[in-house]
Amino acid sequence: MTETAVLRQRAPEQRPDPAPPGRTGLLPGLLRTARPRQWIKNVLVVAAPAAAGELFSRHTLVQLALVFVLFTACAAAVYLVNDARDAEADRAHPVKRHRPVAAGQVPVPVAYAVGGALGVVAPLAAAWLCPPAVAALLTAYLAMQLAYCVTLKHVLVVDLAVVTTGFLMRAMIGGLALGIPLSRWFLITTGFGALFMVSAKRYSEAVQMAGKAGATRALLTEYTTGYLRFVWQLAAGVAVLGYCLWAMEEGGVPHTSVLPWRQLSMVAFILAVLRYAVFADRGTAGEPEDVVLRDRALALIGVAWIAMYGLAVANW
Repeated sequence: MTETAVLRQRAPEQRPDPAPPGRTGLLPGLLRTARPRQWIKNVLVVAAPAAAGELFSRHTLVQLALVFVLFTACAAAVYLVNDARDAEADRAHPVKRHRPVAAGQVPVPVAYAVGGALGVVAPLAAAWLCPPAVAALLTAYLAMQLAYCVTLKHVLVVDLAVVTTGFLMRAMIGGLALGIPLSRWFLITTGFGALFMVSAKRYSEAVQMAGKAGATRALLTEYTTGYLRFVWQLAAGVAVLGYCLWAMEEGGVPHTSVLPWRQLSMVAFILAVLRYAVFADRGTAGEPEDVVLRDRALALIGVAWIAMYGLAVANW
């Protein structure tokens, strides 16, 4: 047996892992690459109309459904392009190698083509069916996220700002679609609330990867856990302050409603932030939707806050 043959036996050819059973095929692979679990974040498009008490008309629901679909298409475009671009690096990652593009289930050219098509069609559809501001915001979102995939995710602090801005854009677009003015307190609370969750997630990743270099995003090695803790604590404080200032403004006072729901909602909001901070401090705050759905107490606090917020907007 030749030396070459012996080396081939010792070092077999590396091939992409097969897709999980029942998920083979191009279309299922494209769907998985579009991250359906992440679509729940796009429910934020209802935030501004809900805050303004204009959520339950037929025109509003149709517009919000349309905006939700368009934003989801833009987000899917970014995921497809990102996975196509990072396919080689993902194959060397213990978890990301199972992504459809890295595993070979979705060819790289197909991921680029579908992502590019969605990235073009969604803003064009928005320009035709929605106010111009919606198309402009979607275009800005795509440009920002693609820049993030290429280079901004490697820039300290900027990466946090970009991800946070993505959440803020989701919350803004519903108001832009319906011509609802966006108050300064709404923007402050939403923006810093998003920064709180994003930095808490980064902090948790940094804590979990301690001593495991290369196990997750490389930029985390440039942050210290002390800095990320400072960011999420600062963001939590500003979000709470912004919400309290909104709640203490005129409107929803006892003279025009059964109870001061607007002011009482501060209690639920603060409790929710404090409860979420428990997981951040432990280093177990992953995806925001997972944290909320897996913790019953936090979910119940969220339901109570929604109920009081709704009563305040309805002025009951």
